[in-house]
Amino acid sequence: MEIILQIALDLLNGNRAIRIAKDALSGGPVWIEAGTPLIKSEGMEIIRKLREEFSDTEIIADLKTMDTGSIETEMAAKAGASVVCILGVSHDETIKEAVESAKKYGTKIMVDLIGVKNPIDRAKEIESFGVDFICVHIGIDEQMKGITPLQIVRNLAKETSIPVAVAGGINSENAADMIKAGAHIIIVGGALTKAKDIKKATQEMFQAIQEKKNIPTRLFKKYDNSSLIQAFSMVSTSNISDAMHKKGAMKDIHPVKRGYHMVGQALTVLTLDGDWAKPVEAIDKAKKGNILVIDASSGHTAVWGELATRSAKQKGLSGVVIDGSVRDIDDLLKLDLPIYSRYQVPNAGEPKGFGEIGAEIKCGNQVVQTGDWIVGDDSGVVVIPKNQAQEIANRSLDVKEHENRIREEIKQGMSLGSVINLKKWEKKIG
Repeated sequence: MEIILQIALDLLNGNRAIRIAKDALSGGPVWIEAGTPLIKSEGMEIIRKLREEFSDTEIIADLKTMDTGSIETEMAAKAGASVVCILGVSHDETIKEAVESAKKYGTKIMVDLIGVKNPIDRAKEIESFGVDFICVHIGIDEQMKGITPLQIVRNLAKETSIPVAVAGGINSENAADMIKAGAHIIIVGGALTKAKDIKKATQEMFQAIQEKKNIPTRLFKKYDNSSLIQAFSMVSTSNISDAMHKKGAMKDIHPVKRGYHMVGQALTVLTLDGDWAKPVEAIDKAKKGNILVIDASSGHTAVWGELATRSAKQKGLSGVVIDGSVRDIDDLLKLDLPIYSRYQVPNAGEPKGFGEIGAEIKCGNQVVQTGDWIVGDDSGVVVIPKNQAQEIANRSLDVKEHENRIREEIKQGMSLGSVINLKKWEKKIG
């Protein structure tokens, strides 16, 4: 079987999906998948529209059927689907009924192994049911944690004679690896649908497939814990807030000087209003690249100023965040160190030494622990819990990629409302 490139249209807007599919087809002969979100949004009508628009192209209906295999397969086949996707975790009878229905209506069945605990064993069972394709699929939420399908593809290809499809974070940098591991159908979503130039991205995917070589992607890569500084440096606090479902943003904490993009791990400081002893001690305890996050009880007496800033800069700190007050603003504006605070005042307190370094604190109404990731820009400061950092970094990059694609469509003359089909998705009340 020749290697197939399949584009997964996991979108909400049918017209937008068709435009993207046209751009992809201009780059080569792809199979077109109506992704599950698209089918849930537009119904079976999107299969009909895709079939009308692309009469000579394979149309895949990613129904992720869990029950009523015969009915849903018939429904998709009559709408124009060439291939219908059934979940591997569904009952054996559901898959068998889908296969029988597919024979009757001239379509094929792909079984998606997403969520299957023992994919190799399940694939062997399914092979005897007469399905046409097996799909190794790592879901988006798993991808954000750095999980890849490569090893499963490699193991599965040795154990089954059914053509293997693979989905889950596939791009031009890893498609060749999937083919070498035994994949026959390369399913690509965001690497094409979020590309600035979809035609060019499709051509690069074909090049990677045909030459079986990895080609650097034009989109953001998935990051692991060793490269989080790079990942968080590429996204805004707004991207991160969206990725965290509008959580993590500090309240009423503002930059002393605009134009910075601050990234680093927190060293927390708890002190009293005006008591600058622990903040200064923390400079010596901090590691290069740390960000001091200081809970100064939202006080109006400064616990930080010019001399502390010079010391922190010499130590190599990445910034300072203070739920309280700073002073010496004229000097701070000249010094090259990101500083965020609640208030700016002229008066300082005394070094009394109350408080603690490294304890859990609250800053800007957000709980912060030492080691949490802190990102600041002109919009404000967000806190990313250290045990979620890799996932949030990748989700933030995903948010930015989606925005970049919308930005390109706006540049092509569309309005934001038309790109996202705004009126359709306003919440209905009543």
